[in-house]
Amino acid sequence: MEILRAIVTVVYVLICLGLVVVVLMQEGKSAGLSGSINGVADTYWGKNKGRSMEGALVKVTKLLGVLFIVISVVLNMNWGL
Repeated sequence: MEILRAIVTVVYVLICLGLVVVVLMQEGKSAGLSGSINGVADTYWGKNKGRSMEGALVKVTKLLGVLFIVISVVLNMNWGL
């Protein structure tokens, strides 16, 4: 049982590192003054955002976030040992 816990802990650490990297790769959501100037181009990219690199990063972030929470709960369960 300790070997399984060690393997899950290693996977957990890898997910944590992956989540940090993916979040840091994302763009900021506040556009500031440049957002009002580039408003026309923003409408095109808004339509295709799901197919872009930014859309993929959002999906990966959600997946890694869910895995992070699930593995956190599993690791903190007391299995009677």
